Order: sequence, then structure tokens, then C-alpha cells
Amino acid sequence: MALTAPTNGAAPIEDALGATAVAGRTLRGASIASVGASLPERVVSTAQIARRLGVDDDWIVRRTGVRQRRIARADERLSSHAARAAAQAMDRAGIDSREVDLVLVATATADEVMPNSAPLVAAELGATRAGAFDIGAACTGFVSALAAGCAQIESGRAGCVVVVGADFMSRITDPYDRATASLFADGAGAVVLLATDPPGRIGPVVMGSDGEGAAKITVRRYPGTMKMQGQDTFREAVARLSRASVQAAQAAGVKLGEIDLFVYHQANGRILRAIGERLSLDPERVVDCIGEHGNTSAASLPLALAFSDARQRLRPGDRVLLAAFGAGITWGATVVEWGL
Repeated sequence: MALTAPTNGAAPIEDALGATAVAGRTLRGASIASVGASLPERVVSTAQIARRLGVDDDWIVRRTGVRQRRIARADERLSSHAARAAAQAMDRAGIDSREVDLVLVATATADEVMPNSAPLVAAELGATRAGAFDIGAACTGFVSALAAGCAQIESGRAGCVVVVGADFMSRITDPYDRATASLFADGAGAVVLLATDPPGRIGPVVMGSDGEGAAKITVRRYPGTMKMQGQDTFREAVARLSRASVQAAQAAGVKLGEIDLFVYHQANGRILRAIGERLSLDPERVVDCIGEHGNTSAASLPLALAFSDARQRLRPGDRVLLAAFGAGITWGATVVEWGL
């Protein structure tokens, strides 16, 4: 899965090593070396949410698939959980903080409007020589940050990038809104990206947006509360994620039947099932951890990777399709060959 990403219109030239040369430059490959996660300790059951909303907990589970979720306390900081997830991933990859060139944090719920979360995370990690910035693409944020991190490595501008997806969705969720209160949750996940000899193990990242659909998921001000048009969002998510899955597989030169694991944004249990049915996917190959985690927005994909890794569902060399859909509306997908 060599990445061919000329930016100046020059045609790529395959050399004897399989690297992609563009205008005299050789693009390096990028790989995911490890994954880490950090979740608030407080567990809130669906039964607790149901009592507050005045509905039956089975009704919530049928509509969302969520049985429990983690909710941060008022004194917990998103940047701290993001740093813990990143530190865990770095430890697993054997990476020292001095080796980190860039820290990217995908989030819609930073602790402050300014500063961004990323420099705080870098400081907490002791990554004193790293650049740092946040990426805002709602639930698609982790895919967007992955694309940015890969580009930095492929171009030779960085050798080690820490990519974090973190959101405290409870901070922008109306606890009495039936459309969102039972669905969203808090958490952070991270991966370490390292430069590798070509070809890279992260395929082309397919991304798209449609601002005309922006009204489907909104937070009018921050801090504020989310409004979501549930049925419209459901239809858009299934259609966009299904199409992006096919496009990402084609871009990586593989068929859907050759994908070992499908890791989708854990938006809603019904969305996961609908995508699987539309693409005729084996349910055993589709990660479903929304029952334990809820919808954690930008944290969803790395948490699902950590969930799968802990259950030994990720083996070196496995082809893993990552795809997400979020407010904006935005979407993105890529195929990753797992490990170094």
C-alpha cells in the first residue's frame, strides 16, 4: 500500500525499492506502531439514563446499542486523559518523549477555547521538542488527524507523530435530550505513527465533506449543547460510510473481502449493523464496542482499536479498515496494515 501523494502535479515514479519519488524527493512510509486508551473511572449505566429520561432502558439499548458509558467528573480534564492515552501508546511502542516530533489532538471539546489541547498534552508528555496543534472535524477528527500525521511523516517533516482522539461529549450533551443523552460519552485514545521504509502501511485516506448538511448535527456555541437530527444523520452516516469503505479499499488496492477487521466510528449500534448489511460484511469482522463505550466522537476509533487489541483481534499484518462520519458533515476512511 504505497502512498502516492504528489502535491505539485508531478507524476510519481516507482524506484527499485518501491518508494515513490516525486520531483526528486522520496516519500517515506508511515505505520501505526501502537495504540493506547484512557477512560474516566465513572461508569453510568443505561438504566440510570433511562430513569432520568423517563423511558425503559431496553428502549435505549434497542435504539443505540449502548448499555453503559464512561462520564468524566467535573474536575477531570480532557487534556489529562489525552496525555494518558498517548503515554500508554508511546510506552507500548518503546518511544521516548524526546523522539516525538509532532502531537495532534482531534477534539471538539477542549478544556479551554484557548489554548488548544495539543500543546498541553505535549507538555504533559515531556515532548519538549514537538510541535502541537488540534484538529477539529467532530467524529471524523481522528481520521483527519491520522491523514495529517501521515503526510508529515511521508514528506520527511516528521519521524514520530502522536495522534490522539479525545472528547468529553458529556460537556456538550443535554442530559434530558432523548436524542443524545443516552448515546454520547467521554474518553481518549491515541496511536503512535512512525516512519518506515516504503511502502507505508497506511493506505490513502479518502475524505469528504458536505457543508449543506451541517444543520444535522450542531453545537451553536461552546460551551453549549448538541442538537442532532437523528433520522437524517442515520441515513447520511450509513450512506457515506458505506461508500467511503468501498473507496478506501479501492484506493488501497484491496477488496472488502480481503479486509480482516472493519473499525467504524462507534456512532450507533443500528448504524454499524446497517453498514454491515449494505456491504455484506461478516459481523465477526465488524468491531462493535459501543455497548461498553457509547459514542465518544473523535475518541471512538482509537478506543475501538484499543478494545480490539486488548481482545487479540489485531494481529501484525492484518488489514484494518478505519472509517468515521461526523458533523460538518464530514467523513473519512483508510485501510491500515496493522503494526510495523
